[in-house]
Amino acid sequence: MFLRRPRALAAWLAGARGGGLLALLANQCRFVTGLRVRRAQQIAQLYGRLYSETSRRVLLGRLWRRLRGRPGHASALMAALAGAFVWDEERIQEEELQRSIDEMKRLEEMSHVFQRSGVERHPSEPKSQTEGNEDLGGKEQPWEMVMDKKHFKLWRRPITGTHLYQYRVFGTYTDVTPRQFFNVQLDTEYRKKWDALVIKLEVIERDVVSGSEVLHWVTHFPYPMYSRDYVYVRRYSVDQENNVMVLVSRAVEHPSVPESPEFVRVRSYESQMVIRPHKSFDENGFDYLLTYSDNPQTVFPRYCVSWMVSSGMPDFLEKLHMATLKAKNMEIKVKDYISSKPLETGSEAKATTPSSERKNEGSCGPARIEYA
Repeated sequence: MFLRRPRALAAWLAGARGGGLLALLANQCRFVTGLRVRRAQQIAQLYGRLYSETSRRVLLGRLWRRLRGRPGHASALMAALAGAFVWDEERIQEEELQRSIDEMKRLEEMSHVFQRSGVERHPSEPKSQTEGNEDLGGKEQPWEMVMDKKHFKLWRRPITGTHLYQYRVFGTYTDVTPRQFFNVQLDTEYRKKWDALVIKLEVIERDVVSGSEVLHWVTHFPYPMYSRDYVYVRRYSVDQENNVMVLVSRAVEHPSVPESPEFVRVRSYESQMVIRPHKSFDENGFDYLLTYSDNPQTVFPRYCVSWMVSSGMPDFLEKLHMATLKAKNMEIKVKDYISSKPLETGSEAKATTPSSERKNEGSCGPARIEYA
């Protein structure tokens, strides 16, 4: 148009030199800003329908605190608001796996606690109720023996600054292999069959970088309490050279799993399982170390919660053991997570939904192990 009207073009340029160009740029900035504000309002309205006010505050607060001061933090926050899980912040790192393994090594070096003959007390447990407690300050509390059986020992210690306990279990099994026990623990579909407390257990998303998985787990709690649901990330590692297996889990927030009024969301949850074979992954006999803590959001006194956990953990581990025996004796097919890790196979390396995951397993999925 301006080519056909040179006078109009000249007049426009003359006006631009007098401030018209700046005004045009300012109008363009206002237009773009207005679009982004409206987009943010639409996202906020969407999440307002999906999440409760408390859930939104917790989710956004955690994201903002973690991303604040980092390059690209605003874009990462908008990605989370748009429904994308920020794996860079939530995946389980190698350091977390190694810390669990190092803890087991440290205990092995301090005593013979992991020998099949058993032990009398935890290596870090004081010899008396008061010894070693004078200068604890903000340091970790000593372990206290709760249960002492031939092949099963349970300790607990207070979590500093809270009313909760952290629990540690050492156990030994000699009638199943480490591979069988590890696979049964990881197989979500099989757990729905042997664990009657499970209401829902699904893999929500998988990380192609680390192999970490986000799961949604809904479980019954003792009457008259409401059922609890957990959203957590887990990652496992099998170290053939050092003859050790490790599984680490902790609670996270995921945009696709909003809080439900039907369940009580458990937001504080951590679990580390380390397995040390007596010989190899495929020969009977292994020791395991389980460290666990969570906040079940109950109104019961501390001793009641401690009793529930102290009695519930042995029960769960025995059910896991019996499920492994059943899979072994009845030759139930269970996914072999050791020989077919997600990062080592093309079909399993994609972030999939639970339904497509099971479909991949049935068609071109990983090898399975038959317990004979």
